[in-house]
Amino acid sequence: MQDKILYEYAVIRIFPKVEREEFINAGILIYSKQAKKLLVKTYFNAKKFAAFETELDPEQVQLNLKSFESIANADSNGGPISKMDAPSRFRWMTAVRSSCVQTSRPHPGFTEDLEKTLERLFEELVV
Repeated sequence: MQDKILYEYAVIRIFPKVEREEFINAGILIYSKQAKKLLVKTYFNAKKFAAFETELDPEQVQLNLKSFESIANADSNGGPISKMDAPSRFRWMTAVRSSCVQTSRPHPGFTEDLEKTLERLFEELVV
């Protein structure tokens, strides 16, 4: 039997109007110190986004989501944050902020397969 892997996850959210506190779930971040992995999956739902009254540029929002992917994957396009170690990148991305793209507070869990858990959470919470 495989050991359970401790992980933390956060939901990436788009806030069309931050002051209204309405949001669209747009991705999942998973970090496991034990497995030494930081995973991300994002999705921009244009139909849901268009249903909100907003002054946000949808192309800019999509770029912001892509920056989460770049940072999580330690891609040089993620800027200086992408050069940090995985725990620091996860903590930076999940820090409380007041912006149009932000994350939920991290939640803990146990799994036998991080990739399958990422897909399950993505299906349940984003799509």
